[in-house]
This record gives sequence, structure tokens and C-alpha cells, in this order.
Amino acid sequence: MAPRHDYIADHLKGFPVSKISLLSPYSGLILSIVLIVLFLIRFYVLQSFLLEKFYGEKYTNLDDTNRRGFLNHHIAGATKIIILIVGIYPFGAVAFGQAHFHTPFVPESPVTLGDLLLVCAQLLSGMFIFELTYRVKISPVSVAHHIGSILVAQAAIAISINGDSDSSIEFVLCTVWGAFDIVAEFLPHMALILYRVYPTSHVFLSNLFKIACITTFLGTISETILTMYLFGQLWHRWPLSFKIITPMLHIAFSAAQFHGTRIFYFVWQKQERLLREKRDLEKVEGGDVEDDSREDEEESVDTDLRTETLRN
Repeated sequence: MAPRHDYIADHLKGFPVSKISLLSPYSGLILSIVLIVLFLIRFYVLQSFLLEKFYGEKYTNLDDTNRRGFLNHHIAGATKIIILIVGIYPFGAVAFGQAHFHTPFVPESPVTLGDLLLVCAQLLSGMFIFELTYRVKISPVSVAHHIGSILVAQAAIAISINGDSDSSIEFVLCTVWGAFDIVAEFLPHMALILYRVYPTSHVFLSNLFKIACITTFLGTISETILTMYLFGQLWHRWPLSFKIITPMLHIAFSAAQFHGTRIFYFVWQKQERLLREKRDLEKVEGGDVEDDSREDEEESVDTDLRTETLRN
């Protein structure tokens, strides 16, 4: 029996050239609907009442920059949960199983795995566009990551509409990138939300950001190994443009994820430092209490001695 990784490579080497989905010509409409829905949720639900109701002053006391970032993490986290639920089976079946884009989601269903993956791709692209346009501050590395993700996904969908190129394989590689992005970055979204909700829980935040730092780092390493393995195995199927742009984009993706790892590491270390300072302060205060009690005992003894002297 061939090793599992050889089976995966053989499956993708023989992957049929085809449209990703019959919905590909309507991908722009799908993306537009995603952006409209995200706006409606942001404006009429989260921003209007829900976040204030759930978090109270912890949300309302934030300045505009942090408030936008806080809201964006809710949008991003919720969107990634939806993508994970909708896309986990189609992704696994297409990338690592025996299915292809036109395999029915269930027997005799008009909905195909490619349909679901295309919708997931537009959800992820819409989430990135929302972040680029809504947040006040965003790092240049994250900007490069988001723009690269959007352009690659949209190019793969557009080129595959005629069904006469290997852009379908590029789209499979995009789903691998997207899957790692969703899994590796979901915890960081939660961590940054909890950072605002429990700012003084230093033990909890230290452990949380330690886990986020480690998982993001390991996820980036694993993603690099898998994507570069598949990229090399499928070298003969890539057009020249993809042979050039894919490694460049992966460098941008990895840089963004390592940038996130670096941030989580510094927050983790900051929480450790605050925890040490808190413990040191408690020790000092404890020592002062001991000294005060000792002085009280000495004063009590002196009073007793004076009382006994007067009596005598």
C-alpha cells in the first residue's frame, strides 16, 4: 500500500481540469452579498447594541481604534466558524480524498463540493476585505497577506470559468492555505477578544497567549511543509505565472503568521512580567503587614508592662 502522502500527491496529479463550480460566473455577486451581510451585522447588530449589551463598559470605554479592532475580531471569528462548519468536509474530500469539484455534496444533490468551497472562498475574501476597509490600524504584513489571499482566490476562480486551465489545482492549494489560516488564527481572534474582556487576569492571559503563540508558530511550519510539498509535486501542472507568484505569496502568508506569533509572544511575556510584579508587590505588602503586626505586638507588650508598673 502506498504511503498516505504519495496517495495525496497522486490524487492531485490526476485532478481533472474543470470549472471550480457552476457558480463561478456569479462569484462577484456572491462576494457582494457577503460584504453586504457583514455590513448589516456590523452596523445593525454588533455596533448598535449586541457588543454593548454583552460587554458593557469594557466595550464602550475603548477608544475608536480598539473598538473597531474588537468588533473586527468578532466578525472574523464568527466567519471562520461558519467556514469551518461548511467547508471541512468538502475540503477534506477534495484535497485529501477521492472527490473532485463536481462531486455531489450528498448523492443526487445538485449542490457540489466545488459550490461549497467557492462560497467558503468568498466568505474568507469578504472577511479580509471587511478588515482592510474597517480597521483603523493594520500592519503592512497583514495588508500583504489579505490582499494576496483575495487576489489569488479571485484569480483562480475567474481563470477556471472556461474550464480550460489548471487554475483548479491552484484553487485546491488556496483551500489548503485557507484551512490553515482558519484553524491557526481562530484562537488568536478569541485571545484578543478575551484580552479586552479580562485585562487583569494575568495568569489566564499568560497561558492563553502562550498557547496562541505556540499553535500559530507550529501551524505556520506545518502549512509551509505541506504547501511546498504539494507545490513541488504538482510543478508540471503550474503555468509560469503560478510558478512565480505562489512562492512569493506563501512568503507573505508566512510572514503575516510569524508576525502574529511575534505579537502573541510579546503579549505572553508582558503578562508574565505583570504577574511577577503583582506577586512581588504582594510579597512586599505581606512583609509590611507582618512588620505592622509585630509592632502592634510590641506596643501591646509595652502597654501591659506600663499597666503592671502602675499597679505596683
